[in-house]
Amino acid sequence: MQNADIIIIGGGVMGSSTAYSLRKIGYDGKIIVFEKDPIYEFSSTSRSAGGIRQLYTTDINIQLSRYSLQVYKNFSSTMAIDGEFAEINFRQRGYLFLGSADMMGSFDKQKRLQNTYNVPSELLSTKELLNIIPELNLDGLTGGLYCHEDGYLDPYSVMQGYKKNAQKLGVEYISQEVDTIITEQNKVTGVRLVNGAEYRSRIVINCAGAWGVYLSDKIGIKIPVHPLKRQIFQFDTSVPLQKELPLTVDPTGVYFRHEGDKILTGFSEETKPGIDFTVKKSLFYEEMWPILANRISNFEQVKLTSSWAGLYSFNTADHNAIIGGHPSMEGYYMALGFSGHGMQQAPGVGQGLAELIYYGKYETIDLTPLRFARFSDNDLVLEDAIV
Repeated sequence: MQNADIIIIGGGVMGSSTAYSLRKIGYDGKIIVFEKDPIYEFSSTSRSAGGIRQLYTTDINIQLSRYSLQVYKNFSSTMAIDGEFAEINFRQRGYLFLGSADMMGSFDKQKRLQNTYNVPSELLSTKELLNIIPELNLDGLTGGLYCHEDGYLDPYSVMQGYKKNAQKLGVEYISQEVDTIITEQNKVTGVRLVNGAEYRSRIVINCAGAWGVYLSDKIGIKIPVHPLKRQIFQFDTSVPLQKELPLTVDPTGVYFRHEGDKILTGFSEETKPGIDFTVKKSLFYEEMWPILANRISNFEQVKLTSSWAGLYSFNTADHNAIIGGHPSMEGYYMALGFSGHGMQQAPGVGQGLAELIYYGKYETIDLTPLRFARFSDNDLVLEDAIV
């Protein structure tokens, strides 16, 4: 049996951010990250749409995203290794929620909350919407909620940036699947791999994303999270748009943005919980394309060029992350249930978990509202801005 001081299950953006942050604040114990998918083919990180926004409706989500935004703005230089920049293609082209008349009151309330945290969100008139997207069909729209600081990036490059820097600082990555967390008398003692090998550690952090709920179930800790499939489509237009798009969310929930000279789009359709990576192009052709073509005439003639499916680790209780230690299982920590906004919050979450483990408390951002015990405390953090 091998030993480690900290074991992290899941080497995606959340696990790698946490490993890197532990090293950066001074933790010098042995850290092992187990990642069952070494090329990240099915990782939620690599299949993410890459949107970065501060347009949330809860204090903690706004704080997390604002912190993470500052990290991403300087990521390429601060995460450079031996003079090679960690390019993540962060494009601050804005984030835009289009709104009907009955949505503007809610948008105004959100804007006022966001502004208290220095997020420069603003309400836009229909005329101002046309300044951003000249081809926009304004039918059914009264205005929008917009933040020019936000945008989108390459999630895979972010994850690789964290991983490479963590490895440079001595974090060990092992390409094996964890079968179960080993416990004894309500304490974590290590993990057992699918191949039967065991690793001993008094701290295990579950960053396994959509698969994390199953690992938690095995040790009798139920969490209100299940995997949900989310499909993304990419297409060419016969007539290019005049300006680069912000990540734009239609009132129907269909979102779209530029991806190079192509358009990337997605929609949170209703689907059964479970691990499922099948793509149904009928979702695009029958449900999404009519909405897209109606909203922007350039989308009437398109060629679908690519499509894929990823997984949301969806929190059914309040659509927010579950972060920190478990109150009745000593040494068991988690960062799960992000419901689609993990990439936007990974830098802040990694920093927070590192502080909690190393210092015994949060210092940069108080992540206590996202504790596991909020469910039994009836202290939910209800997020309304889910895409």
